[in-house]
Amino acid sequence: MKALFFYLSIFLVLLSCKNHQDYKKESAEPEIREKVNKLYTLYSRSNETLYDRPLQKDLFSSDLEDVIKKAISVSKADIEKVKSSAHPTDKPLILEGEVFSSLYEGYTTYKIKSVDIIANRANVSVDFEYDKVSPQIIWTDTIHLINTDDKHWKIDNITFNNSISTATDLKNSLEGFISYAEEDLEQ
Repeated sequence: MKALFFYLSIFLVLLSCKNHQDYKKESAEPEIREKVNKLYTLYSRSNETLYDRPLQKDLFSSDLEDVIKKAISVSKADIEKVKSSAHPTDKPLILEGEVFSSLYEGYTTYKIKSVDIIANRANVSVDFEYDKVSPQIIWTDTIHLINTDDKHWKIDNITFNNSISTATDLKNSLEGFISYAEEDLEQ
C-alpha cells in the first residue's frame, strides 16, 4: 500500500511539472511574438535607427547587443576617418541593407509562422516576402531567443536563409563586418 502511494505521489509530481512547463510555454509565446514584432517594427527598412537611437535594452541578449554595438562603433569610427581624410567624399563602411533579415533589400511583409520553446530557448520561424520584384521573393528566417533570467525573452541570433544570404546568421555577419572595418581602420 505504501508503494502505491509512493508511486502515485511521484506520478502527481511529474504531472504537475508537465502542466507547469506547458503553462510556461503558453505564457511565454505572447512575449516571444511581441519581441519579434518589436524587432521588425523598430529596425526595419532603415539602419539609421541603429545609428541614431540607443538599442532597446529589453530586446537583445547581452551577447548580441555587444556585437551590434561593436559593429556600430567601428562603423562610426570609419565614418569619422573618411570625413577627416584626404578624400572626405569616399564612402565609409556602414551597415547597409536589411541587417535583421536574409535579403539585402529587406522585405515588404513578414508573418510569424511558428514558435518552438524548449526550456529557456525559443526558435521562431518567420516567413518574409519581398514583392517589389517579379517574381516575388519568399523566404523563412529563424529568430533565436533566450530566457536567461526566467523572466524575459531576448533575441540572441537570427539564422538566415542560406539560399538568399551569403551570411549564415546575424552574429557571424556582424562579426565579419567588424573584422573588415577594424582592418580598414588600421590602414
